[in-house]
Amino acid sequence: MVASLIRRSWTCVVACLFVLSVLAAGCSRTPDEQRIRETVAQMEEALEARKPGDFMSGIADDFTGSDRGLDRDALHNMLRAQVIGNATIGVTLGPLDIDLQGERATVRMTATFTGGSGRFVPERGSVYSITSGWRKTGNDWVCINAQWERQL
Repeated sequence: MVASLIRRSWTCVVACLFVLSVLAAGCSRTPDEQRIRETVAQMEEALEARKPGDFMSGIADDFTGSDRGLDRDALHNMLRAQVIGNATIGVTLGPLDIDLQGERATVRMTATFTGGSGRFVPERGSVYSITSGWRKTGNDWVCINAQWERQL
């Protein structure tokens, strides 16, 4: 009788743990704003690692930038040129201001870019104000357009 009671107790515990794990899995979906922040962080890391191809994974195939003067391929080429021209690349982003509108989002930020030969102090640097548009594709967010203006 005691053994039967213990078995039922363990069955109840296992069933409760199963239900809790299913509920936790359903609640663990990353919020859209966090997904965008993670994508931007991955793109930042890719630039600093001198991997323009990895950066482009966050860019939509139909991307337009700089008042439609730049498409996805032109952006990729521009990043490749920066990698060739700079032994080191530094990226420092200011706070991201994310405005979600359903399956679309607008992200505003400042970005400081540095580059140079890799010695002690960067030889070049610029600060830009960037406004970008994003689209949700499945569970991922990709940048579909961007405008930037040099501040310094």
